Amino acid sequence: MFDFNPKDRKVAEILTKALDGKELLKSDALYLARIKNIHDLYAMFSVAQELRERFFKNVIFNYGFVYFTTYCRNYCTFCAYRKPNEKAIRYRKTLDEILDYSKRIKDSGINLIDLTMSEDPIVYEKIDGWRLVESIIKAVKDATGLPIMISPGAICRDGIRAFEKAGADWFAVYQETYNRELYRKLRVGQDFDYRVNVKLWAKDEGMLIEDGMLLGVGENGDDWVESIFSMKKLGVHQIREMGFIPQPNTPMENILPPPLLDEMKVIALMRLTNPDRLIPSSFDVDGIKGLQLRLMAGANVVTSLIPPGTGLVGVAQAELGVDSGIRTRDGIKPFIEQLNLRLASQKEYKEWIEEQRVKLKANTK
Repeated sequence: MFDFNPKDRKVAEILTKALDGKELLKSDALYLARIKNIHDLYAMFSVAQELRERFFKNVIFNYGFVYFTTYCRNYCTFCAYRKPNEKAIRYRKTLDEILDYSKRIKDSGINLIDLTMSEDPIVYEKIDGWRLVESIIKAVKDATGLPIMISPGAICRDGIRAFEKAGADWFAVYQETYNRELYRKLRVGQDFDYRVNVKLWAKDEGMLIEDGMLLGVGENGDDWVESIFSMKKLGVHQIREMGFIPQPNTPMENILPPPLLDEMKVIALMRLTNPDRLIPSSFDVDGIKGLQLRLMAGANVVTSLIPPGTGLVGVAQAELGVDSGIRTRDGIKPFIEQLNLRLASQKEYKEWIEEQRVKLKANTK
């Protein structure tokens, strides 16, 4: 039930502004980012839920996850699949395996197939190597008819154009942070501006775009707000946060994860500043125990669902809940319904996608 009872007068003014449909300023978001009083936090989460209700009612979208290659050319300090990690789980799934997993995702009722990959040298270091990914997208689209998100890293523009023609609806590339100095420490040797541009190119080609930020990697509240407003300026259709999980055999393996409350605050800030956007709550961070709390902060998508028995891994936590079967649509459904929310049908999600892509094409003419 909606509950609005902040103790701080300034918090009340900012939240009322959001409820009135007025655009929040950076200064507003910075003030909210520093909230510590439990009454003010609860009010912020309540307003975030109210805004979600206005645009999406009680519907929660849900995404299936196919991480089809874990080989990578990069040296990201936070990622288990960084090139120097000799103990990382490595594989390249065959097309038949990818299609099998994708069909199982469709049969389970999940709304979208997220085709995720590391920056595999096979794709990135061969002339037109991106055609392998193009063929995978086309095959999955033909076999399932579901909306497809491709998460290929900082691919070239020719590849982006080909992915859209092959059937990709979404293009996801995470910046992790819009603090350039911190970015250099996280994504070693990778061009900040190029990574921003690939998202704009994908949008120009007619794909919906997703961007995201990583929490617990040395950023502060000012960085949260800068990243949120930078993603808003890009016009992202899906904006997300991911709490850092330390990975063995990486330079950041001894860094502690951020408090879940920080993730909830950032999700609420994202909803207050981007009320009509999709905001994920990933199963890949800490499973069911945090899923409900993230939804209570204003998220409206559950991501990283994986069919059991596939041999697929996740990103933050490679095996969390996969083979137990809880990391499925049926597995999460009771926990969603406990919050008086419901999982969207495939038809509902397709209709939302079609509406957004029509708007995007109209705005880019």
